[in-house]
Parts: sequence; structure tokens; C-alpha cells
Amino acid sequence: MSAVLPALVVVPLLTALAVAVSSRGSERTSDVLCNAGMIVMLVLTVSVAGPVLGGSSISWNMGGPTPLGIHLAADALSVLLLLVIAVGGVLACVYSVPYMRSYTARPRYYVLFALMVAGMNMVVLGADIVNMYVGIEVAALACYALVAYGLGREYLEASFKYQILGTVGTLLLLAGIGVTYALVGTLSFAEMAAANVASVAGMGLPGVLLLSGFALKAAFVPYHAWLPDAHSTAPAPVSALLSGIFIKVVGLYGLMRLLYLVFVPGGVFATIILLIASLSIVAGALLALVQSDMKRLLAYCTISQMGYVLLGLAVGTPLALIGALFHLVNHAAFKELFFLGAGSVERQTGTRDIGALGGLNSRMPFTSVTSAIGFFSVTGCPPFSGFWSKLLIIVAAVYAGYTGFAVVAAIGAVITIGYFLKYQLGVFFGALPDTIQNVREGPVSMVAPLVVLAVFCVALGLAFPWVIQHLLEPAANAILIGA
Repeated sequence: MSAVLPALVVVPLLTALAVAVSSRGSERTSDVLCNAGMIVMLVLTVSVAGPVLGGSSISWNMGGPTPLGIHLAADALSVLLLLVIAVGGVLACVYSVPYMRSYTARPRYYVLFALMVAGMNMVVLGADIVNMYVGIEVAALACYALVAYGLGREYLEASFKYQILGTVGTLLLLAGIGVTYALVGTLSFAEMAAANVASVAGMGLPGVLLLSGFALKAAFVPYHAWLPDAHSTAPAPVSALLSGIFIKVVGLYGLMRLLYLVFVPGGVFATIILLIASLSIVAGALLALVQSDMKRLLAYCTISQMGYVLLGLAVGTPLALIGALFHLVNHAAFKELFFLGAGSVERQTGTRDIGALGGLNSRMPFTSVTSAIGFFSVTGCPPFSGFWSKLLIIVAAVYAGYTGFAVVAAIGAVITIGYFLKYQLGVFFGALPDTIQNVREGPVSMVAPLVVLAVFCVALGLAFPWVIQHLLEPAANAILIGA
């Protein structure tokens, strides 16, 4: 079973190679190869998820001890993220088949897509900070190119800004990793947990460096400047993966792994993280409220919603961690749904401007209904999935004595209703403008992922006791290993 771990990285790498080699053939071949690779990766992920969630530990290593060798390990937290990556990757890849026909050099897009997925898998499987860092950079390099894929001025400017700020985050992470190794003598997560890293003198400096690096990668306020441009200009399937999965993997996951190794609950770092989370919730929501571009509204929404996840992690109780992980999964579902839906609207109408749209519920019924389901989930309407995760985070904050932060989270939820009402009413209701009278629903391969994601939003809410018991509690326990 341990051989499955490197396979989860190798399969998308081989997929990228196969697409590159066959790129001189028909573009249809690249469609088939990339989708086949993503499906194989999903099957492998499911095969490893059962044993790990059942209590088994799986690891694989090659090339010597940390930090020189390649060390991979899977626990319940890794598996949770692997499932999110695999499902999201398959759906985005299926959606890409018709969507990317309007772009040139489609095989190159699939090469970059597969490399980004390989990097994300490497991040969540890395058993030490070095292997995790290598995965972050592989995924980020592919993502920089994907953001610029349209090659227009807007695309290139967004990619350049992302690269500059991403490089700053990289330097902060490298500095934090170096100082941590000098102080502790190991970069293995398991060895750091056993060594009680938080008690080592001088860990404040690497703690600040690592927190800043991961916060920039995850685009928390005030580290968020790159995200709105990158998410709004990238092709829709890339935006969906960026917002729904990528920032969680390359930014938030590192904080999860290091949370109780360096950032001790109740200490100074916990207070800083609580403040960053609250600022992200409110600032992201208020900025989303004033947007007229569909994808920029969704991008600022991502900043706000990820603040809820960070809030749960900072509160630090088992209930709060479960709520944070639940919201992470929920956000992956409804935000990928929204970005793919916005991509369908833009592709069919030729605009992202909410003011130029309206009345699409009669022309694009599947997109309209699935977007409405996403609306009920993200705004926290019972029994949809977003209701339970936000409720758990707010209740956990109150029980832990963070009433003020719980109030901030509740205020953010109210503002979320406001800007998503603006989105839903502006895009799907009202009179249909004369300029888009002939618009119609997109092809089946673009509609099907929307339906699947909408089903997830409903199913995760209805089956939340099972989800908590079998997926989230084991993952929360994996985070608490350093406590």
C-alpha cells in the first residue's frame, strides 16, 4: 500500500509527460490523456483513504534521512486533502474539455494543470517541511503560468503580481525553514512533535517567518493583494482550483501541520492568528460587497471564507478544528461550483459584469439552480453544508471564551448574504438584456461538474454526522498530534 503514495505524485507527472509528448497529435488526445490521468489519481486516492481513515499509518521514503531524502506519509489530514484535490481535479478537468477550446495550445494547458496537481499532492504527502516546500513550489510555478494563460495584458499583469508576492512568500518560508532547522535539528513533522518544538528558545523568529510565508500563500488579509487579480483573470477551471483547493494546500495546510508544533494555542501567535482571521472575514466580505465583476466578487469571498477556517484553527479546541476542516471541505465544493458557474456564464454571454447580466435562470437553468444551491450553502442556510461548519466554528469560539471573535464571524455571515444576493439577483433574475437574448446553457461536460458539486453541497449537509465521525474527527486528531 505504501507504493500508492509516490504513485499519487508520479501519475500526474506522467500525465503531464504523456500530454507533452503527444501534443503534436490532435488536441482531443490531450483531453483524453489528462482526464484519464485525473481519474486514475482519484482511484488511487480512494484506495489509500480507506485504510488510513480506518487507523492505519502509511509511509514511504527514498534517498536517505531528512532533509535529503524523499519522505512521504499519509494520515487522516493528508487523506482529507487528497480527496479534495482528486475530486476537484477530475471535475475541473472534465469542465476544461469544452471550456479551453477558445484558448490556443490546449495541450500546454493540460501539462501545467497536471503539474499543479502533482505539486499539491506532494505538499499534503510530504512528511517534512522540505518535501512539503518542494511541492509548494512545483504547484506555484505551474499556477503562475496558468494565471497568465490568456496572454492578454490583464492576464500577464495578474501573473506578474502573483509571482512577485509568491516569491516573497517563498523567501519567508525558506528563511523560516532554515532557522527552524538550526534551532531544532530536524524538519520532520513527527520528530518535531516528539521534540516539543514550541519550548525551544528562539522559536519566535521562525514562527513569524513561517506564519507570514504561509499566510501570504493562503492570501489572508493583509497578505491578499495578489489573489483578486489572479483568481479573476485565470481560466475558469484554474480559478476554481485556485480558490477551491490550491490556496488551502500551499498555504493553509502548512499552518495546520505546524499549528501546535510552533503556534501554541492561547499564546501570542494564537492571538495574532485570531486577528488575521477576523480581519480576513470582515475585509474580504466588505470588498466582495462592492464588486461588479463576478469573478472578483468570488475572489474576495474566498478571502472572507478562508478566514472562518483560520478562526477555527486559531481557537484550537477539538470542536473548532472539526468546524474549520468542515468549512474547508465545504468551501472547496461551493467555491469550485461558483467559479465554474461563473465561467459558464462568461463563456455563454461574453461578460463577467454583473450589471450587464440578468434573467439567465430562463436560459441557463442548470447553472442557475446549482448556483442557488451554492448560495444556500455559502450563506449558511440549513440544512446545507455551510450552515453546520459555520455554526460549529461560532459555537466553539463562544465556548472557548472568544465571544468577540464569534460576533465578528456572525457579522461576516450577514455580509455574505448581502453580496451573494447581489450576485444571484444580478446574474440570474430580472429582465434578460437584449444583448444576450440568444444565450443558452453550456455543453453537458460543463454542466455535469456543476451538478456534482451542487450534490456535494446538499449531501455534506444532510450527512454531516457521518462526515464528522469518519472524515473530520480523524483529520482533527492528526492536527492535534503536536499539542
